[in-house]
Amino acid sequence: FLCLMFFTTLLSSCNDDNDVMIETNTIVDVAINNNLTSLVAAVTRADLATTLSGSGPFTVFAPTNAAFQNLLDSNSSWSSLDDIPVETLRSVLLFHVLSGSVKSTDLSDTYVPTLSTGPNDESLSLQVQVTDGIAFNGDAAPVVVDVEASNGTVHVIDKVMLPPNVVALALNNEVFTSLVAALTDIRHTTDFIATLSGNGPFTIFAPTNDAFQALLDSNSDWNSLADVPITTLEAVLLYHVVNGANVQSDQLTNGDVDTLGGTITIDLTSGAQIKTTSEQTVNIILVDVQGSNGVVHAIDTVLIP
Repeated sequence: FLCLMFFTTLLSSCNDDNDVMIETNTIVDVAINNNLTSLVAAVTRADLATTLSGSGPFTVFAPTNAAFQNLLDSNSSWSSLDDIPVETLRSVLLFHVLSGSVKSTDLSDTYVPTLSTGPNDESLSLQVQVTDGIAFNGDAAPVVVDVEASNGTVHVIDKVMLPPNVVALALNNEVFTSLVAALTDIRHTTDFIATLSGNGPFTIFAPTNDAFQALLDSNSDWNSLADVPITTLEAVLLYHVVNGANVQSDQLTNGDVDTLGGTITIDLTSGAQIKTTSEQTVNIILVDVQGSNGVVHAIDTVLIP
């Protein structure tokens, strides 16, 4: 009789919609169940809980509680997540989210678009490195990978990743160490780092290390960037920067473009190429690396005005 009463009561409870308990295992549930309390608090404050509980699928790089504490410690004005402006927090969190479910075995050395957006509402690019160890955005490392959720995949990481500007994109990529060295040469009268950290937007044509080496090899007096006259180096660097425009590859058209150092000509007839006033023809070899204040396109030759 007692068993029958219990069974009847159970059926009654199940028929009452208000009492039905439906178990879920969304990305938000994974964060809650794995004690990622700071992430949960941040997602709630940024009003992203509904989004990350949606059908997705999503890939989320989930910072640890310690990572969020390090973020707060990095700014003297931030004592808690409530001190971070909601729009800033939302942009940062969306930078940790990809569309689609990406497992650790799917990762490669590349850039991937995130749900965070920059100029012209273009998706900000997240750098992924797998050579010599996995790293995201330059220095965020995985702690736990491939945690499955019903609407995607979670990878726990040890740092809160801030959306990079065009300077940070160059700093984070070992292919551009020569460019960074050229930009930070102490002989400069122009503070390139401060300029390119401004609001922009900028379109940067970024020469690779090989491109800079070819530049040095072109002059027997140049063994290193220090041998290049500073006025020449400044003129060359300015020639690679378009100010006031965030131009992605699908927006490139044939014709002249004004840079901070002169005019270049875009030629799309034989692939994406740049022609300079010194009669160079230069290939664009990587496109649409989107930062918070501009976009970077890698090129295989240093542009000479």
